[in-house]
Amino acid sequence: MHLVIVSGTVFGTADLVADEAQAFAQAAGLQVSRLRTLNLDALLALEPDALLICTSTTGMGELPEPLVPLFHEMRDRFPLLPARPFGVIALGDAAYGDTFCQAGEDFRELLLELQARETEPMLRLDASETVTPETDAEPWLQRFVAALQG
Repeated sequence: MHLVIVSGTVFGTADLVADEAQAFAQAAGLQVSRLRTLNLDALLALEPDALLICTSTTGMGELPEPLVPLFHEMRDRFPLLPARPFGVIALGDAAYGDTFCQAGEDFRELLLELQARETEPMLRLDASETVTPETDAEPWLQRFVAALQG
């Protein structure tokens, strides 16, 4: 099982969560690639069996700048990913109300439109409740990795 982890962040927190996810998945025996060149061709070249998106939300619910090109390419080129397992870890601040974790929700909806299969409900990490999101993500990561191995 080859898991590709993609992260987009403004202040680095989503990258910390993605790094934790990479270490956790590798320790569980998965082959893991961390995508740092965020474009669709780089993603497809890795031939992932599964995807994990770790994203913060910025402004009024927007994707962080590093993820914008990949998101738009996926939306515009529409590469079907039938039954490809995926998960999304979304970081945000509940103080923003309706746009809390909106970037994660947008990516989740796009992957579902591309016919990928969500293996674990999206994890929403609230910056107003945690200072260690990488640790708070561990129970979700355990379930996600178990589902990929299952």
